[in-house]
Amino acid sequence: MPLYMDMHTIDGGVSVEDVAGAHQADVETQDQYGVDYKRYWVDEEAGKIFCLVDAPDAETAARVHREAHGLVADEIYQVSEGS
Repeated sequence: MPLYMDMHTIDGGVSVEDVAGAHQADVETQDQYGVDYKRYWVDEEAGKIFCLVDAPDAETAARVHREAHGLVADEIYQVSEGS
């Protein structure tokens, strides 16, 4: 399955606790779409969130975010895992 990295920008910053809650909502929603949100990273001050996800395609990954919590990524890239 393709691997994607997405990026969100939240004006005014974001807390790691809020992102953890959104990630949990993704996990609770993802199975019905064949998606696996693997990990996320947060820059609280800059309001940046990065999510790593296995998904059939970018739109399906975005759909999980949209339905789980409404925070759709600003950008999404197909990536390859390196060593």
